[in-house]
Amino acid sequence: MNRAAIAGTAVAAASVLLLTGCGATEEPAAAGGDAAISIVDDRGETIELGAPAEQVVALEWNTAENLVTLGVMPVGVADVEGYSAWVQSESLDDSVTDVGMRGEPSVDAIAGLAPDLVLTTTDLPETVIAQIEEFAPVLVVRGADASNPIGQMESNLERIATATGTDDEADAVLAEFDAKVAEGKAALEEAGLAGTAFMMSDSWASGGQVSIRPFAEGALLTAVTEELGLENAWTGEGDADYGLGTTDVEGLTSLGDVEFLYITNGAADAYAVDLADNAVWTSLPFVQSGNVHRLPDGIWMFGGPSSMNDYIDAVVDTLAV
Repeated sequence: MNRAAIAGTAVAAASVLLLTGCGATEEPAAAGGDAAISIVDDRGETIELGAPAEQVVALEWNTAENLVTLGVMPVGVADVEGYSAWVQSESLDDSVTDVGMRGEPSVDAIAGLAPDLVLTTTDLPETVIAQIEEFAPVLVVRGADASNPIGQMESNLERIATATGTDDEADAVLAEFDAKVAEGKAALEEAGLAGTAFMMSDSWASGGQVSIRPFAEGALLTAVTEELGLENAWTGEGDADYGLGTTDVEGLTSLGDVEFLYITNGAADAYAVDLADNAVWTSLPFVQSGNVHRLPDGIWMFGGPSSMNDYIDAVVDTLAV
């Protein structure tokens, strides 16, 4: 895994993020004792900060999660209620202001918090980013990259750490993630599961039809599961960012007796309810052998190292029994 290390010295240090082509530097300490920071984000834009950001608004849940992981409580987050339901690895406290919905945040609410930095992803429309940049610097990271999902997750954390002066904390978080992967892989090997085929997905029902979203090659959860020593059985393509595909129950007939993993996060369980009496579903090898596993709620599938640590624990606790 390639990681950028930002040196906090009196001489400016440059770091090239090999996996994303982005760089970050710190300049000599200012008169107040805080180091000025310059970061190139995933748009190729240079973000200049006079000192590490403290009043930070996060408009995507993975950026908010990473902030809390690093010990920085955001002053504002988009859709606080949704975050609290889907991202249980890192809790927000009562001081956090809700600034609207992801994708459609309230610019006025953000401005009212007078942030010294706003964090978002490339999923937010450029027109909204431009409005926010009229009163605050905006650091934009790519939400996901199916060509390098774990590397993108790591570099997102690192640049947020650079912007908030928490590089040491980021190093510790990434070391903990590496250790969690190694621990999980060893547990699955001990259980005789090394090389076992799996599929990860979520699903929903509408109008009597069940839509299934496979986490294809390049999805973050798929990549983490492969790091644990399991083999992805789903060969369909996913999108270029999140590695997500689409299919229906008939599309699952290409699978053998895999370990079938899925997450609902409190939503209706289409597999257990809508497909319970479906002849195609009940005939599938992994259904007949009882290898259908609903993972615990509260694991954000597109999150940072904290969410991935929870996911690893869930996979090991589910399969290595």
